[in-house]
Amino acid sequence: MGERQAFQPLTREDTITVLLYRVSIVLSAIIMAAFAYFLSTASLRTAAANILGYSIYVSVGMSVFFIHLYVRKIKTYLVGLYFLSLGCLAALIIVGKGSPADAFIQGSYGPLLLLPLAGCLGFVTAKEAFCFQLFEGYLLAMLMPFTLLLVAVGALSGTGASSGLVLIAALLVLFTLRKVFQPLAYDIGDKSAYH
Repeated sequence: MGERQAFQPLTREDTITVLLYRVSIVLSAIIMAAFAYFLSTASLRTAAANILGYSIYVSVGMSVFFIHLYVRKIKTYLVGLYFLSLGCLAALIIVGKGSPADAFIQGSYGPLLLLPLAGCLGFVTAKEAFCFQLFEGYLLAMLMPFTLLLVAVGALSGTGASSGLVLIAALLVLFTLRKVFQPLAYDIGDKSAYH
């Protein structure tokens, strides 16, 4: 469970890594909100979709590498999942001839190739939900991959997919607002318990 107290003074490295972690969460929320807005208004261009897509990979990567997890096996699994997501991004780039957005639209495999990335972001939100009772984090961890699966099998298209993304973005903004204003020490906890 997350600790709502300071066990030891924060080091400079603790402060920097927590700030980078929280910035990554804010960026992920902004990027997903932008995706949702542009898709719901049908004004998303391929170039903008590619830029937002690359940006979400960067922000989620920051979350993965700066999250404070003291159980090595879990952290190793999360980093491995992120590297898998980068491999899937490479596949989207190759299939889309340089445009991951085009590859996403062309076939049912596009949403499936986003599952590892959704898994990484879902892990971050679920970890925070577990530690700090941010219930929307659990919803996000389930809703993101489920929505991608529904799009992949054709059960959600157009308006349904756009509505799903709007719901995900709204939950992510709520999650972000509840997370980023917590004291920095909450993310560090009692490091001595893991040594």
